[in-house]
Amino acid sequence: MSRIGIIGGSGLYQIKGLKNISEVKIDTPFGSPSDAYISGELEGRHVVFLPRHGKGHRILPTELNNKANIYGMKKMGVNWIISVSAVGSLKPELKPQDVVIIDQFFDRTNQARNNTYFGEGIVAHIQFAKPICASLSKILYNAGKECQVNIHYGSTYINIEGPAFSTLAESQTYRKWGMDVVGMTQMNEAKLAREAEICYATLAMVTDYDCWYEEETGSTVSAEMILDNLLKNVDTARNIISHAVRLIPEKHKCDCSNALANSFVTDKSLWPQETVKKLGPIIQKYL
Repeated sequence: MSRIGIIGGSGLYQIKGLKNISEVKIDTPFGSPSDAYISGELEGRHVVFLPRHGKGHRILPTELNNKANIYGMKKMGVNWIISVSAVGSLKPELKPQDVVIIDQFFDRTNQARNNTYFGEGIVAHIQFAKPICASLSKILYNAGKECQVNIHYGSTYINIEGPAFSTLAESQTYRKWGMDVVGMTQMNEAKLAREAEICYATLAMVTDYDCWYEEETGSTVSAEMILDNLLKNVDTARNIISHAVRLIPEKHKCDCSNALANSFVTDKSLWPQETVKKLGPIIQKYL
């Protein structure tokens, strides 16, 4: 039976409608996750929820322990992850309170965030041309349509370092590059989820236009406006998730579940036992 993971972004710190709730604290070889995992039932499905920034939003994007967060999901038996993320729009047609289903990423972080489980004697290179699970993305899109929200399918998310927002020059450049939305968290999670062989899709919730908009239109994007949109987006995300979990198959048969099958470069006879133990559920089926 497939378990569904939900990683909540800015404003989404809990899931309404969860039943049979239990709180699970997990220690990982990579340190502590953002918070305790909340396990329960939603629409008859077993789900595992984690607030990305911790309850009360205590953790910066650059401080996130993504390796621990995704490892914990894997250890909890999660096969699918719906990741909710607040984003700024780089296109006029992607309006505040719209929902965007991401299909591509562009990385602008400084690589200080360690976004692979491998190393320490085991080398693996995953395929990442298509970084998002197409099956799960389509499910989220169809769920959004059921909820009658303004939802867009197929967009590129540029992942910046943060925590500061873009300069005007950066924002204008991203638009020239053809980027669609901007955020600070998704690229790293997606890479680790692929290595963990978990289907991963982003539900991007537009809170504002990035700073290019004010320059071109003279319209001010205020913190009050962003906060208001953020709160409205939380309700929208919850509704889409409630619909989506009904559509996710009970049996997990996606290609994401075999992402490591042809990715190992290091001969198995040379794998250090300490690293094997550390990776635990990530590589268990390949031992």
